[in-house]
Amino acid sequence: MSNTEEYVAQLSHDIVKNSALGQELTDKQCETLGKIITVRGLKEGDYLFNEGDVDDTLYVIVKGSLEALRATGSDDLASLYVLREGEMAGILGFIDGQGHSASVRAITDSEVYCLLRPKFEALTQEDPELVYKVMRALFRTLHVILRRMHTQYAELSNYIFKQHGRY
Repeated sequence: MSNTEEYVAQLSHDIVKNSALGQELTDKQCETLGKIITVRGLKEGDYLFNEGDVDDTLYVIVKGSLEALRATGSDDLASLYVLREGEMAGILGFIDGQGHSASVRAITDSEVYCLLRPKFEALTQEDPELVYKVMRALFRTLHVILRRMHTQYAELSNYIFKQHGRY
């Protein structure tokens, strides 16, 4: 990660509002959230995080593309999914504090918003509605991911069973 940059930026209302996190937020809530978000730059090939790392940060891809990878048991990595602008990474780690189930690596030079859980949780006293709306955005995103996974599973099962296991 030596090529990465992380800096604090007072994000404008429009940038937060147009992100996956800000769709339901008021102008004031966007400003509040913008004050606690940092921005991290990644060069092509840099890792955002590695499989198994424990990290309490939520990442929103705002520029570039990243790839979710999983170790296959040898030295190889299997590509699971390409994350594009507007998508999020590290959702489950942000919510439950468990290790990441995959590594995420930049395919192109990229930029991500970083929201640390402790800073976010500090908002529960100041603006519980903001916290609620952001959590709704996270669960909406998880719902989309689960729906996509179920569809892929059904398609794969259908393929295998129609081929009687010969694929």
